Amino acid sequence: MKREFFSYPERIEQSSLYGFSWMEYVTAIPSPLVAVSSYKSNGKPNVAMQSWCTFSGGSDGFYTIFANVHKRQHMYVSVRETGCLVVNFPSQKYFAACMRSIHQNDFDTDEIAASGLSAEPAVKVNAPRIQECFLNLECELAWERELFPGSDSMVLCARVVGFAMDETRYRTEKPGRYSKTGYLYNLRSTLNPETGARDRAALGILQALPPYDIL
Repeated sequence: MKREFFSYPERIEQSSLYGFSWMEYVTAIPSPLVAVSSYKSNGKPNVAMQSWCTFSGGSDGFYTIFANVHKRQHMYVSVRETGCLVVNFPSQKYFAACMRSIHQNDFDTDEIAASGLSAEPAVKVNAPRIQECFLNLECELAWERELFPGSDSMVLCARVVGFAMDETRYRTEKPGRYSKTGYLYNLRSTLNPETGARDRAALGILQALPPYDIL
């Protein structure tokens, strides 16, 4: 049986949500995990782990849309300054190294090297790529908006101008993108709105189901 939710559940402590909406924790909709790289104003590489993103496009291009980038985050500052970024997709093997960048974020730090990873120059944009990641989307900032008027969070849209992809991921005879070595998803820490009970966040991978016909 479904239950309707329109107001803040009294069992959920607002202080435990770190500024995010309670709806995000209750619905716990998964989203891809990426490491966004750019150059700080001093030329040092910056890395930001992001999960609030999606990808879309048409005949006029392919775009990355970030739904929640804080105005004080190094990622936002550096992307605004350079107009360039790379969206890197780590496999499970390199996820822990990418996460180390969260604690290696001083302004004078090369965050890629400090995380035990290797930087390589992008081909089309002024941003570093993470060599160990199996897919690197080279992007230029297209536009930005506040999530809502007065919000500390920004929505960024970046146009993909090119990408590099490990050939083992796009070969159809291999598990590729949808396997233990492919895309990672952020499985949000889940909340029970009736009790306030909360589970820990986790990593997810995709398992492909049999092909289906488009009606």
